[in-house]
Formats: sequence, C-alpha cells, structure tokens
Amino acid sequence: MQIGLVGLGKMGGNMRERLRNAGHEVVGYDTNPELSDVKNLVELADRLAAPRVVWVMVPAGAVTQSVIDQLTSVLKPGDTVIDGGNSRWTDDEKHAEELGKHGIRFVDAGVSGGVWGLQNGYALMVGGEKEHVDPLKPIFDALKPEGPYGYVHAGKVGAGHFAKMVHNGIEYAMMQAYAEGWELLEKVDSVTDVREVFRSWQEGTVIRSWLLDLAVHALDADEHLQKLRGYAEDSGEGRWTVEAAIDNAVPLPAITASLFARFASRQEDSPQMKMVAALRNQFGGHAVEAAEK
Repeated sequence: MQIGLVGLGKMGGNMRERLRNAGHEVVGYDTNPELSDVKNLVELADRLAAPRVVWVMVPAGAVTQSVIDQLTSVLKPGDTVIDGGNSRWTDDEKHAEELGKHGIRFVDAGVSGGVWGLQNGYALMVGGEKEHVDPLKPIFDALKPEGPYGYVHAGKVGAGHFAKMVHNGIEYAMMQAYAEGWELLEKVDSVTDVREVFRSWQEGTVIRSWLLDLAVHALDADEHLQKLRGYAEDSGEGRWTVEAAIDNAVPLPAITASLFARFASRQEDSPQMKMVAALRNQFGGHAVEAAEK
C-alpha cells in the first residue's frame, strides 16, 4: 500500500521504516530536508496515487492545524488524512468537519510505542467511520505488534485520541507509584540495594510491567539517578484526562494526584521526579535535565 507520512521525528521516522520493512511504499515529508523524501506537501500529494492516504505525525495544536489546512488545499475528494499525533479529541471533530467539506476523509489514531515502536510495534487506537477505517487496515497491521492485540477501532471520530489520552493518564499514575516506592526504598537505612529490589519484582509479582523493566534499565545506567534533576514535564494529555473526568463526573484520584505531583517537580528537585523523568526518557526518548553539580 502507498502512504504519505508528514512528520519524521522520533516516532514518525521509525514508523516510516517499519512500514517500509513491511513492504509498503512511504513518501515522507518533514521540515528538515535531510529527513524528507519530498520538498513540500504539494510534491508529496503529486507522488501519491489516488485515492491518497496521508498520515500526519506532528505536534498537537497549531502545528497539526497548519498541516491540516495545507492538506485541505492539496488533497482531493476521496483522499484520507490520518492524524496520529497526540491531538486533543475535541480537535478531531473540527478537523473531520473541515476536511469533510472538501470530500476528504478523516481518521484519528492514538499511537503508543515511543522510541521502541520500530522494534516492538505500536499500539493503535483508531477513531472514525468504519468505511473510512477499513481500507487502512494494511497500514495498521504493519505498524501494530505481532499477534492478536495492539489495534482497536475504538469508535467514531475522536475515539482514538480519547482512548490514547486515557492510556496516558493511566501511565501517569503507574509511573508515579513506581517513583514513590523507589523514593521510600532509597530513604530507609535497612534496604541497601534498591536497584536489585526493583529487579526482583520483574518476575512473579503482580506489579511486574514494561514500565518496571524500564525502571530497572534506568537504574542500571544511573543506580541512584544522581545524574538527573528531579523535574518532569507533562505532555498535556494528563491535564486533558483530568478535565474530561471533571466534565463527566468520573473520580480519578490517582491520575489527578500524579499530574499534581509533576507540578511539584517544578518547585524543587524532587527525588520522585528523577524516576518519572528517567522512565519518560526510557520509553519515549523524552528529554531529561542534568542534575546541577
């Protein structure tokens, strides 16, 4: 299958490679000419046979809106735009309407996998009309992990990004729990090898997980996380999850507390946030800040 891919950063570049490895033809565009296969979106559209499929993998908000606006002018009726970035689900309805006026289909895809997606595959949560989603299955099948899981048509437009938002909210709370446990273990005198305690949890315990594996990986690289500043950013999806909970009167005490804990990291060098920062770097390649000497 042929597809255009806009945005060739940490995830987009790896997605292009994974799709090509699966035998699909990918025409990539990025504002960095060293990464791009074409000079602009006009050339990208010209390189694709109708009906065209263009996957957008750029930052949420103004950047995504700009790309959607440009694609509206270069694509034709019957073409499809997939937004695979971390857009807010409410933007999806707006983008579907804008593109729909020109006969262009819109599908939203929540994508999880970070810097490990090329090797392990990407979990995909997709929203859109069935007749718009079904023709794209070869692309989704190539990107998802091997086996029966890792892809879901979650519902109508916006459902994919809403599901990914909730996924990230849960991720916030899980990381916070590991971070709090790690800090408490580091604090007491009786526990002399915290890293090996974490390692011992990797098999046979109810809290084993990929995040725990990544925590051990981070501790192997920096046993007491002394090289990191206790600061962790929030991507926006944690906030959106809490806002959606308020709008729907759904109690989310753990996720809400984990979001507020990140705010605390901006006031002081929080030991817990060293672990959260390390985990974000491990699974997503997110930037970390060096500890002050």
